[in-house]
Amino acid sequence: MVAQPASGAAREAGSNNGPVSPEVLRVAAELAACGSLETGVNAGEDARRIAGLLPAGTPVLINHPPKRALGAALDTLVALRRAGLEPVPHLAARHISERAEARDFLEKAVRRAGIGKVLLIAGDRAEPAGPYADSAALLAEGFFAGSGLTQVGFAGYPEGHPQIPTAALDEALARKLELAVRHGLKAYLVTQFGFATNRIVTYCAHVARRAPGVPVYVGLAGPTRPMVLLRYAERCGVSAALRALHAEGVKAVRLFTHVDPTDQLMVLAGHIRSGSAGNVVGVHLFSFSGVVRTAQWMNARITARG
Repeated sequence: MVAQPASGAAREAGSNNGPVSPEVLRVAAELAACGSLETGVNAGEDARRIAGLLPAGTPVLINHPPKRALGAALDTLVALRRAGLEPVPHLAARHISERAEARDFLEKAVRRAGIGKVLLIAGDRAEPAGPYADSAALLAEGFFAGSGLTQVGFAGYPEGHPQIPTAALDEALARKLELAVRHGLKAYLVTQFGFATNRIVTYCAHVARRAPGVPVYVGLAGPTRPMVLLRYAERCGVSAALRALHAEGVKAVRLFTHVDPTDQLMVLAGHIRSGSAGNVVGVHLFSFSGVVRTAQWMNARITARG
């Protein structure tokens, strides 16, 4: 059962763009209720607090920093499972030092934490720490088939990638989807957080044309301080979109310093209701080390159903 927000104001959407229709509020609530959130490897102590705010089984993705071994996430994965949430580890291909590290981690994570899905990303090292240059190379390994996993996720880039052309991203995604089918795994996408909702919707429609049936979780920057958000945007390559939108006026620039993603969620919900957002099934909140605050925001959106 989802806890009620402290304010009890179920009709407050939190939007700065005027009243929101009950239908859009309902869709926004569903996007949050069917969504996920992301946190760090040391979030085990917050598991019960998160579970008290979100629907049972909400996926919580654990990131894989470049200087941490995969095994560092195991205790947090177990804590999330015990709290009634779904633990989902990142596997960053370029951060993995050897084949045995990935194989042994998957075996332990399935056995101890009951994981059923993972998110595969390339990782942000300039040079791989081991044998994997990208997530496709990792997925090509034989140990994914029969590992106990049922789903594998990949990253999507609505605002492009700072180092990879769009055509190359499309080709890489097609290759990964093919590998997932070969291993008997269902695929899903989690997009990088962005600020231009129209670009996100265009991207999701593009994915739906190229990969019909593959569910998409739209990444949103969770509530945080403006400087923290801008620092992460720079690190994640989103800042290029900031410069591009700068020419569109003050209203657009505000999107990049907005510390609450409610307005963005409402715009996305409107596109979902109109049928123009492709395969979107939920949102994915990047918590920027504030996972409880992010869970509280999701709770408020879930319970504000109009």
